[in-house]
Amino acid sequence: MSISVQNISKTFGSQKALDNVSFTINKGEIVGFLGPNGAGKSTLMKILTTYILADSGDAAVNEFSVADKINVQKSIGYLPEHNPLYLDMYVKEYLAFNANVYKVSKTRIEEVIEQTGLTPEAHKKIDQLSKGYRQRVGLAAALLHNPEVLILDEPTTGLDPNQLLEIRKLIKDIGKEKTILLSTHIMKEVEAVCDRVVIINKGVVVADKKLTDLRDAKEQIIEVEFDYRVEEQLLNRLPNVVAVKNTAGFVYEITFDTDVDMRPAVFDFAHDNQLKTLQLSRKNKNLESLFTEITG
Repeated sequence: MSISVQNISKTFGSQKALDNVSFTINKGEIVGFLGPNGAGKSTLMKILTTYILADSGDAAVNEFSVADKINVQKSIGYLPEHNPLYLDMYVKEYLAFNANVYKVSKTRIEEVIEQTGLTPEAHKKIDQLSKGYRQRVGLAAALLHNPEVLILDEPTTGLDPNQLLEIRKLIKDIGKEKTILLSTHIMKEVEAVCDRVVIINKGVVVADKKLTDLRDAKEQIIEVEFDYRVEEQLLNRLPNVVAVKNTAGFVYEITFDTDVDMRPAVFDFAHDNQLKTLQLSRKNKNLESLFTEITG
């Protein structure tokens, strides 16, 4: 497997940033790493990239323990949230500088320029580039030494919708040959790009799911607004009910464990109880609802 995290814990002063975190990522997977601000995502990424040490537990990248810094760094391409570019350098000059560090050929520079779609901008200074092209330069630098694993921390922050689509496609294409751990707050990005999602909250892994399992889940949420308040225990008597939540006023979210559309059953309930339905809609169980549910 490309990434293995086993019982990693990390404390800063009195704050426990990571608490016994474990998961594995196999070669060729693109995994979304999600969590609220302060959940511990960046801390774990810094441990995986050997920037900081864990207090306990172990992690390995491409079969190398993170204690073996040199081999781990050779195996990883890292794009941090704040892309550290030298803005006064030309694109090719910057990539040549990085290539010299990695001791890779000039041919490889041309390959990553083409791979990341930088060819039209390669003659420019980095400070002349749009945010989207600067992200491409960061990705190109991360790919220069042809690493097995890519770790991307918020790679699409601040991009416009067109740039978002371009970078997502690029990541998806790169993921055909690499293992990618992708941290982001954008749920649609994970759903568009990733095979799997690991969600961390308060330093603990609270979910690890394949996106296909999430899409195929039988659970459905019906949102209904009545013209009068209803006791939740009455709604709990509907067939296949998992949970009932009063979200605002006379609005309720009813979760059912079935793939049968339950809107007719809710409508009939209203009719039988002399209630009017002011709105009635079905919400699929998606990544955003899962994230909200388990992180509060």
